Amino acid sequence: MYFYPKDFTFICPTEIKDMDYLVNDADIIGVSGDNEYCKRAWKEQNDDIRNIQHVLCADSGLKLGRTLGIVDEENGVHYRATYIIDPDGIIQHVSVNALDTGRSANEILRTLQALQAGGLTGCSWQPGEDFVA
Repeated sequence: MYFYPKDFTFICPTEIKDMDYLVNDADIIGVSGDNEYCKRAWKEQNDDIRNIQHVLCADSGLKLGRTLGIVDEENGVHYRATYIIDPDGIIQHVSVNALDTGRSANEILRTLQALQAGGLTGCSWQPGEDFVA
C-alpha cells in the first residue's frame, strides 16, 4: 500500500506508473485524499496511468492518513508513505518520503523480496545472493 499527495500532479503519476510493475509480486493499492471521481477523471486524462492494473483508493478527509501519522497538515495531503503488509496483516516495512521526493518501485520490490527470502539480508541484498552469516 502506498500513499501519494494528490491527483493531477507531476511526480505522482511517475510513481503510480512505476508501482504498477509490482502487481505480479504483490497486491498494490495506491491512496490519496482525492475522491473517487477525481481519480477516474485523472486516469482518463493521463496517459501514464490510464491503464494501470492496480487500484487507486480515496482517503477523502485523510482519516486513514491521520491515523497512520502520514499527513502533512500544512498542505492537507498525505506524505509519500509506503507500507509492505504481510498476508497476516502485519506491517513489515514502512518508509515515508517528503512531498517533493519520489520513490523507487525497484527498491520497494527489493525490500519485499528480502522480507520474503527468510534470512538475514544485508544492505543492497538481491535475490539469489547469500544471507548474512
